[in-house]
Amino acid sequence: MAISPPYLKKGDTILIIATARARSKEAIEPAIDILKSWGLKVETGPNAFKSYHQFAGTDGQRANDLQWAIEHKTAKAILISGGGYGTMRVIDQVNFKPLLKNPKWFIGYSDTTVIHNRLCHLKMAAIHGTMAFQFTRDKAATHSIKQLLFGEEITYTLSKHKLNRIGIAEGEIVGGNLSLLYALSGSVDDVSGKNKILFIEDLDEQLYHIDRMMLQLKRSGKLKHLKGLIVGGMSDMKDNAVPFGKSAEEIVLDAVKEYNYPVCFNFPAGHIEKNMALYLGKKAKLEVTKNKVSLTYK
Repeated sequence: MAISPPYLKKGDTILIIATARARSKEAIEPAIDILKSWGLKVETGPNAFKSYHQFAGTDGQRANDLQWAIEHKTAKAILISGGGYGTMRVIDQVNFKPLLKNPKWFIGYSDTTVIHNRLCHLKMAAIHGTMAFQFTRDKAATHSIKQLLFGEEITYTLSKHKLNRIGIAEGEIVGGNLSLLYALSGSVDDVSGKNKILFIEDLDEQLYHIDRMMLQLKRSGKLKHLKGLIVGGMSDMKDNAVPFGKSAEEIVLDAVKEYNYPVCFNFPAGHIEKNMALYLGKKAKLEVTKNKVSLTYK
């Protein structure tokens, strides 16, 4: 069972750092205001608003901020300012072991999948959710982060999808952005899905890329022993002049057709406006029926 960092209370400190693409102070200020309205103290990383080409500072600066956040004595949570690309360039420069003595919640998605997978190896729970620069995009999505950070009970119920596969699954949720899971394959941050509920989402990919990535997960054994599969937003998918012939969702279902676990499509998480927060590494119950889907945390 994963280590669960302590839930937050008013007066606790949350940190905002940038591990990938540069985000301006102006873009982050609304998130700071919202976090303060929750009763939290907010600190930003020493290099949070630096810029080096497309990145938020050099690799060294971003790695230093990540290490600073991990070793921070009093903070209870770390919010990533934005995604893009860049976390994989710094992850191996950082020592995550201090979190074993002083656990903190990491909140983010997309490129933050790199960090979430490292935390999975430490058996530490995390939060897949909206990043700082998007805090004003959808009130419900942002509020769901507060609910998870403060330990409030949360259940997601959604309507049926024509491709859903009926069943009940219980297990820890792992995963994140499909492209990042694919990129981490074979590395120290590669995560097994055995006896887990896998969550995947992606943005702006060619459909044949989705097929290739799903086949890689299948051929490497990551899909065979899942308890269940949750598919979030598959947004802005691209096709060639000669159509691939299947949607992203149909490609995913085809990759797992020989397995018997429940599959849920169109879950409201990922590169979509209503990016509802999920605990990663905490045991959940996924129930897919003919008429609806529910996800609850144990």
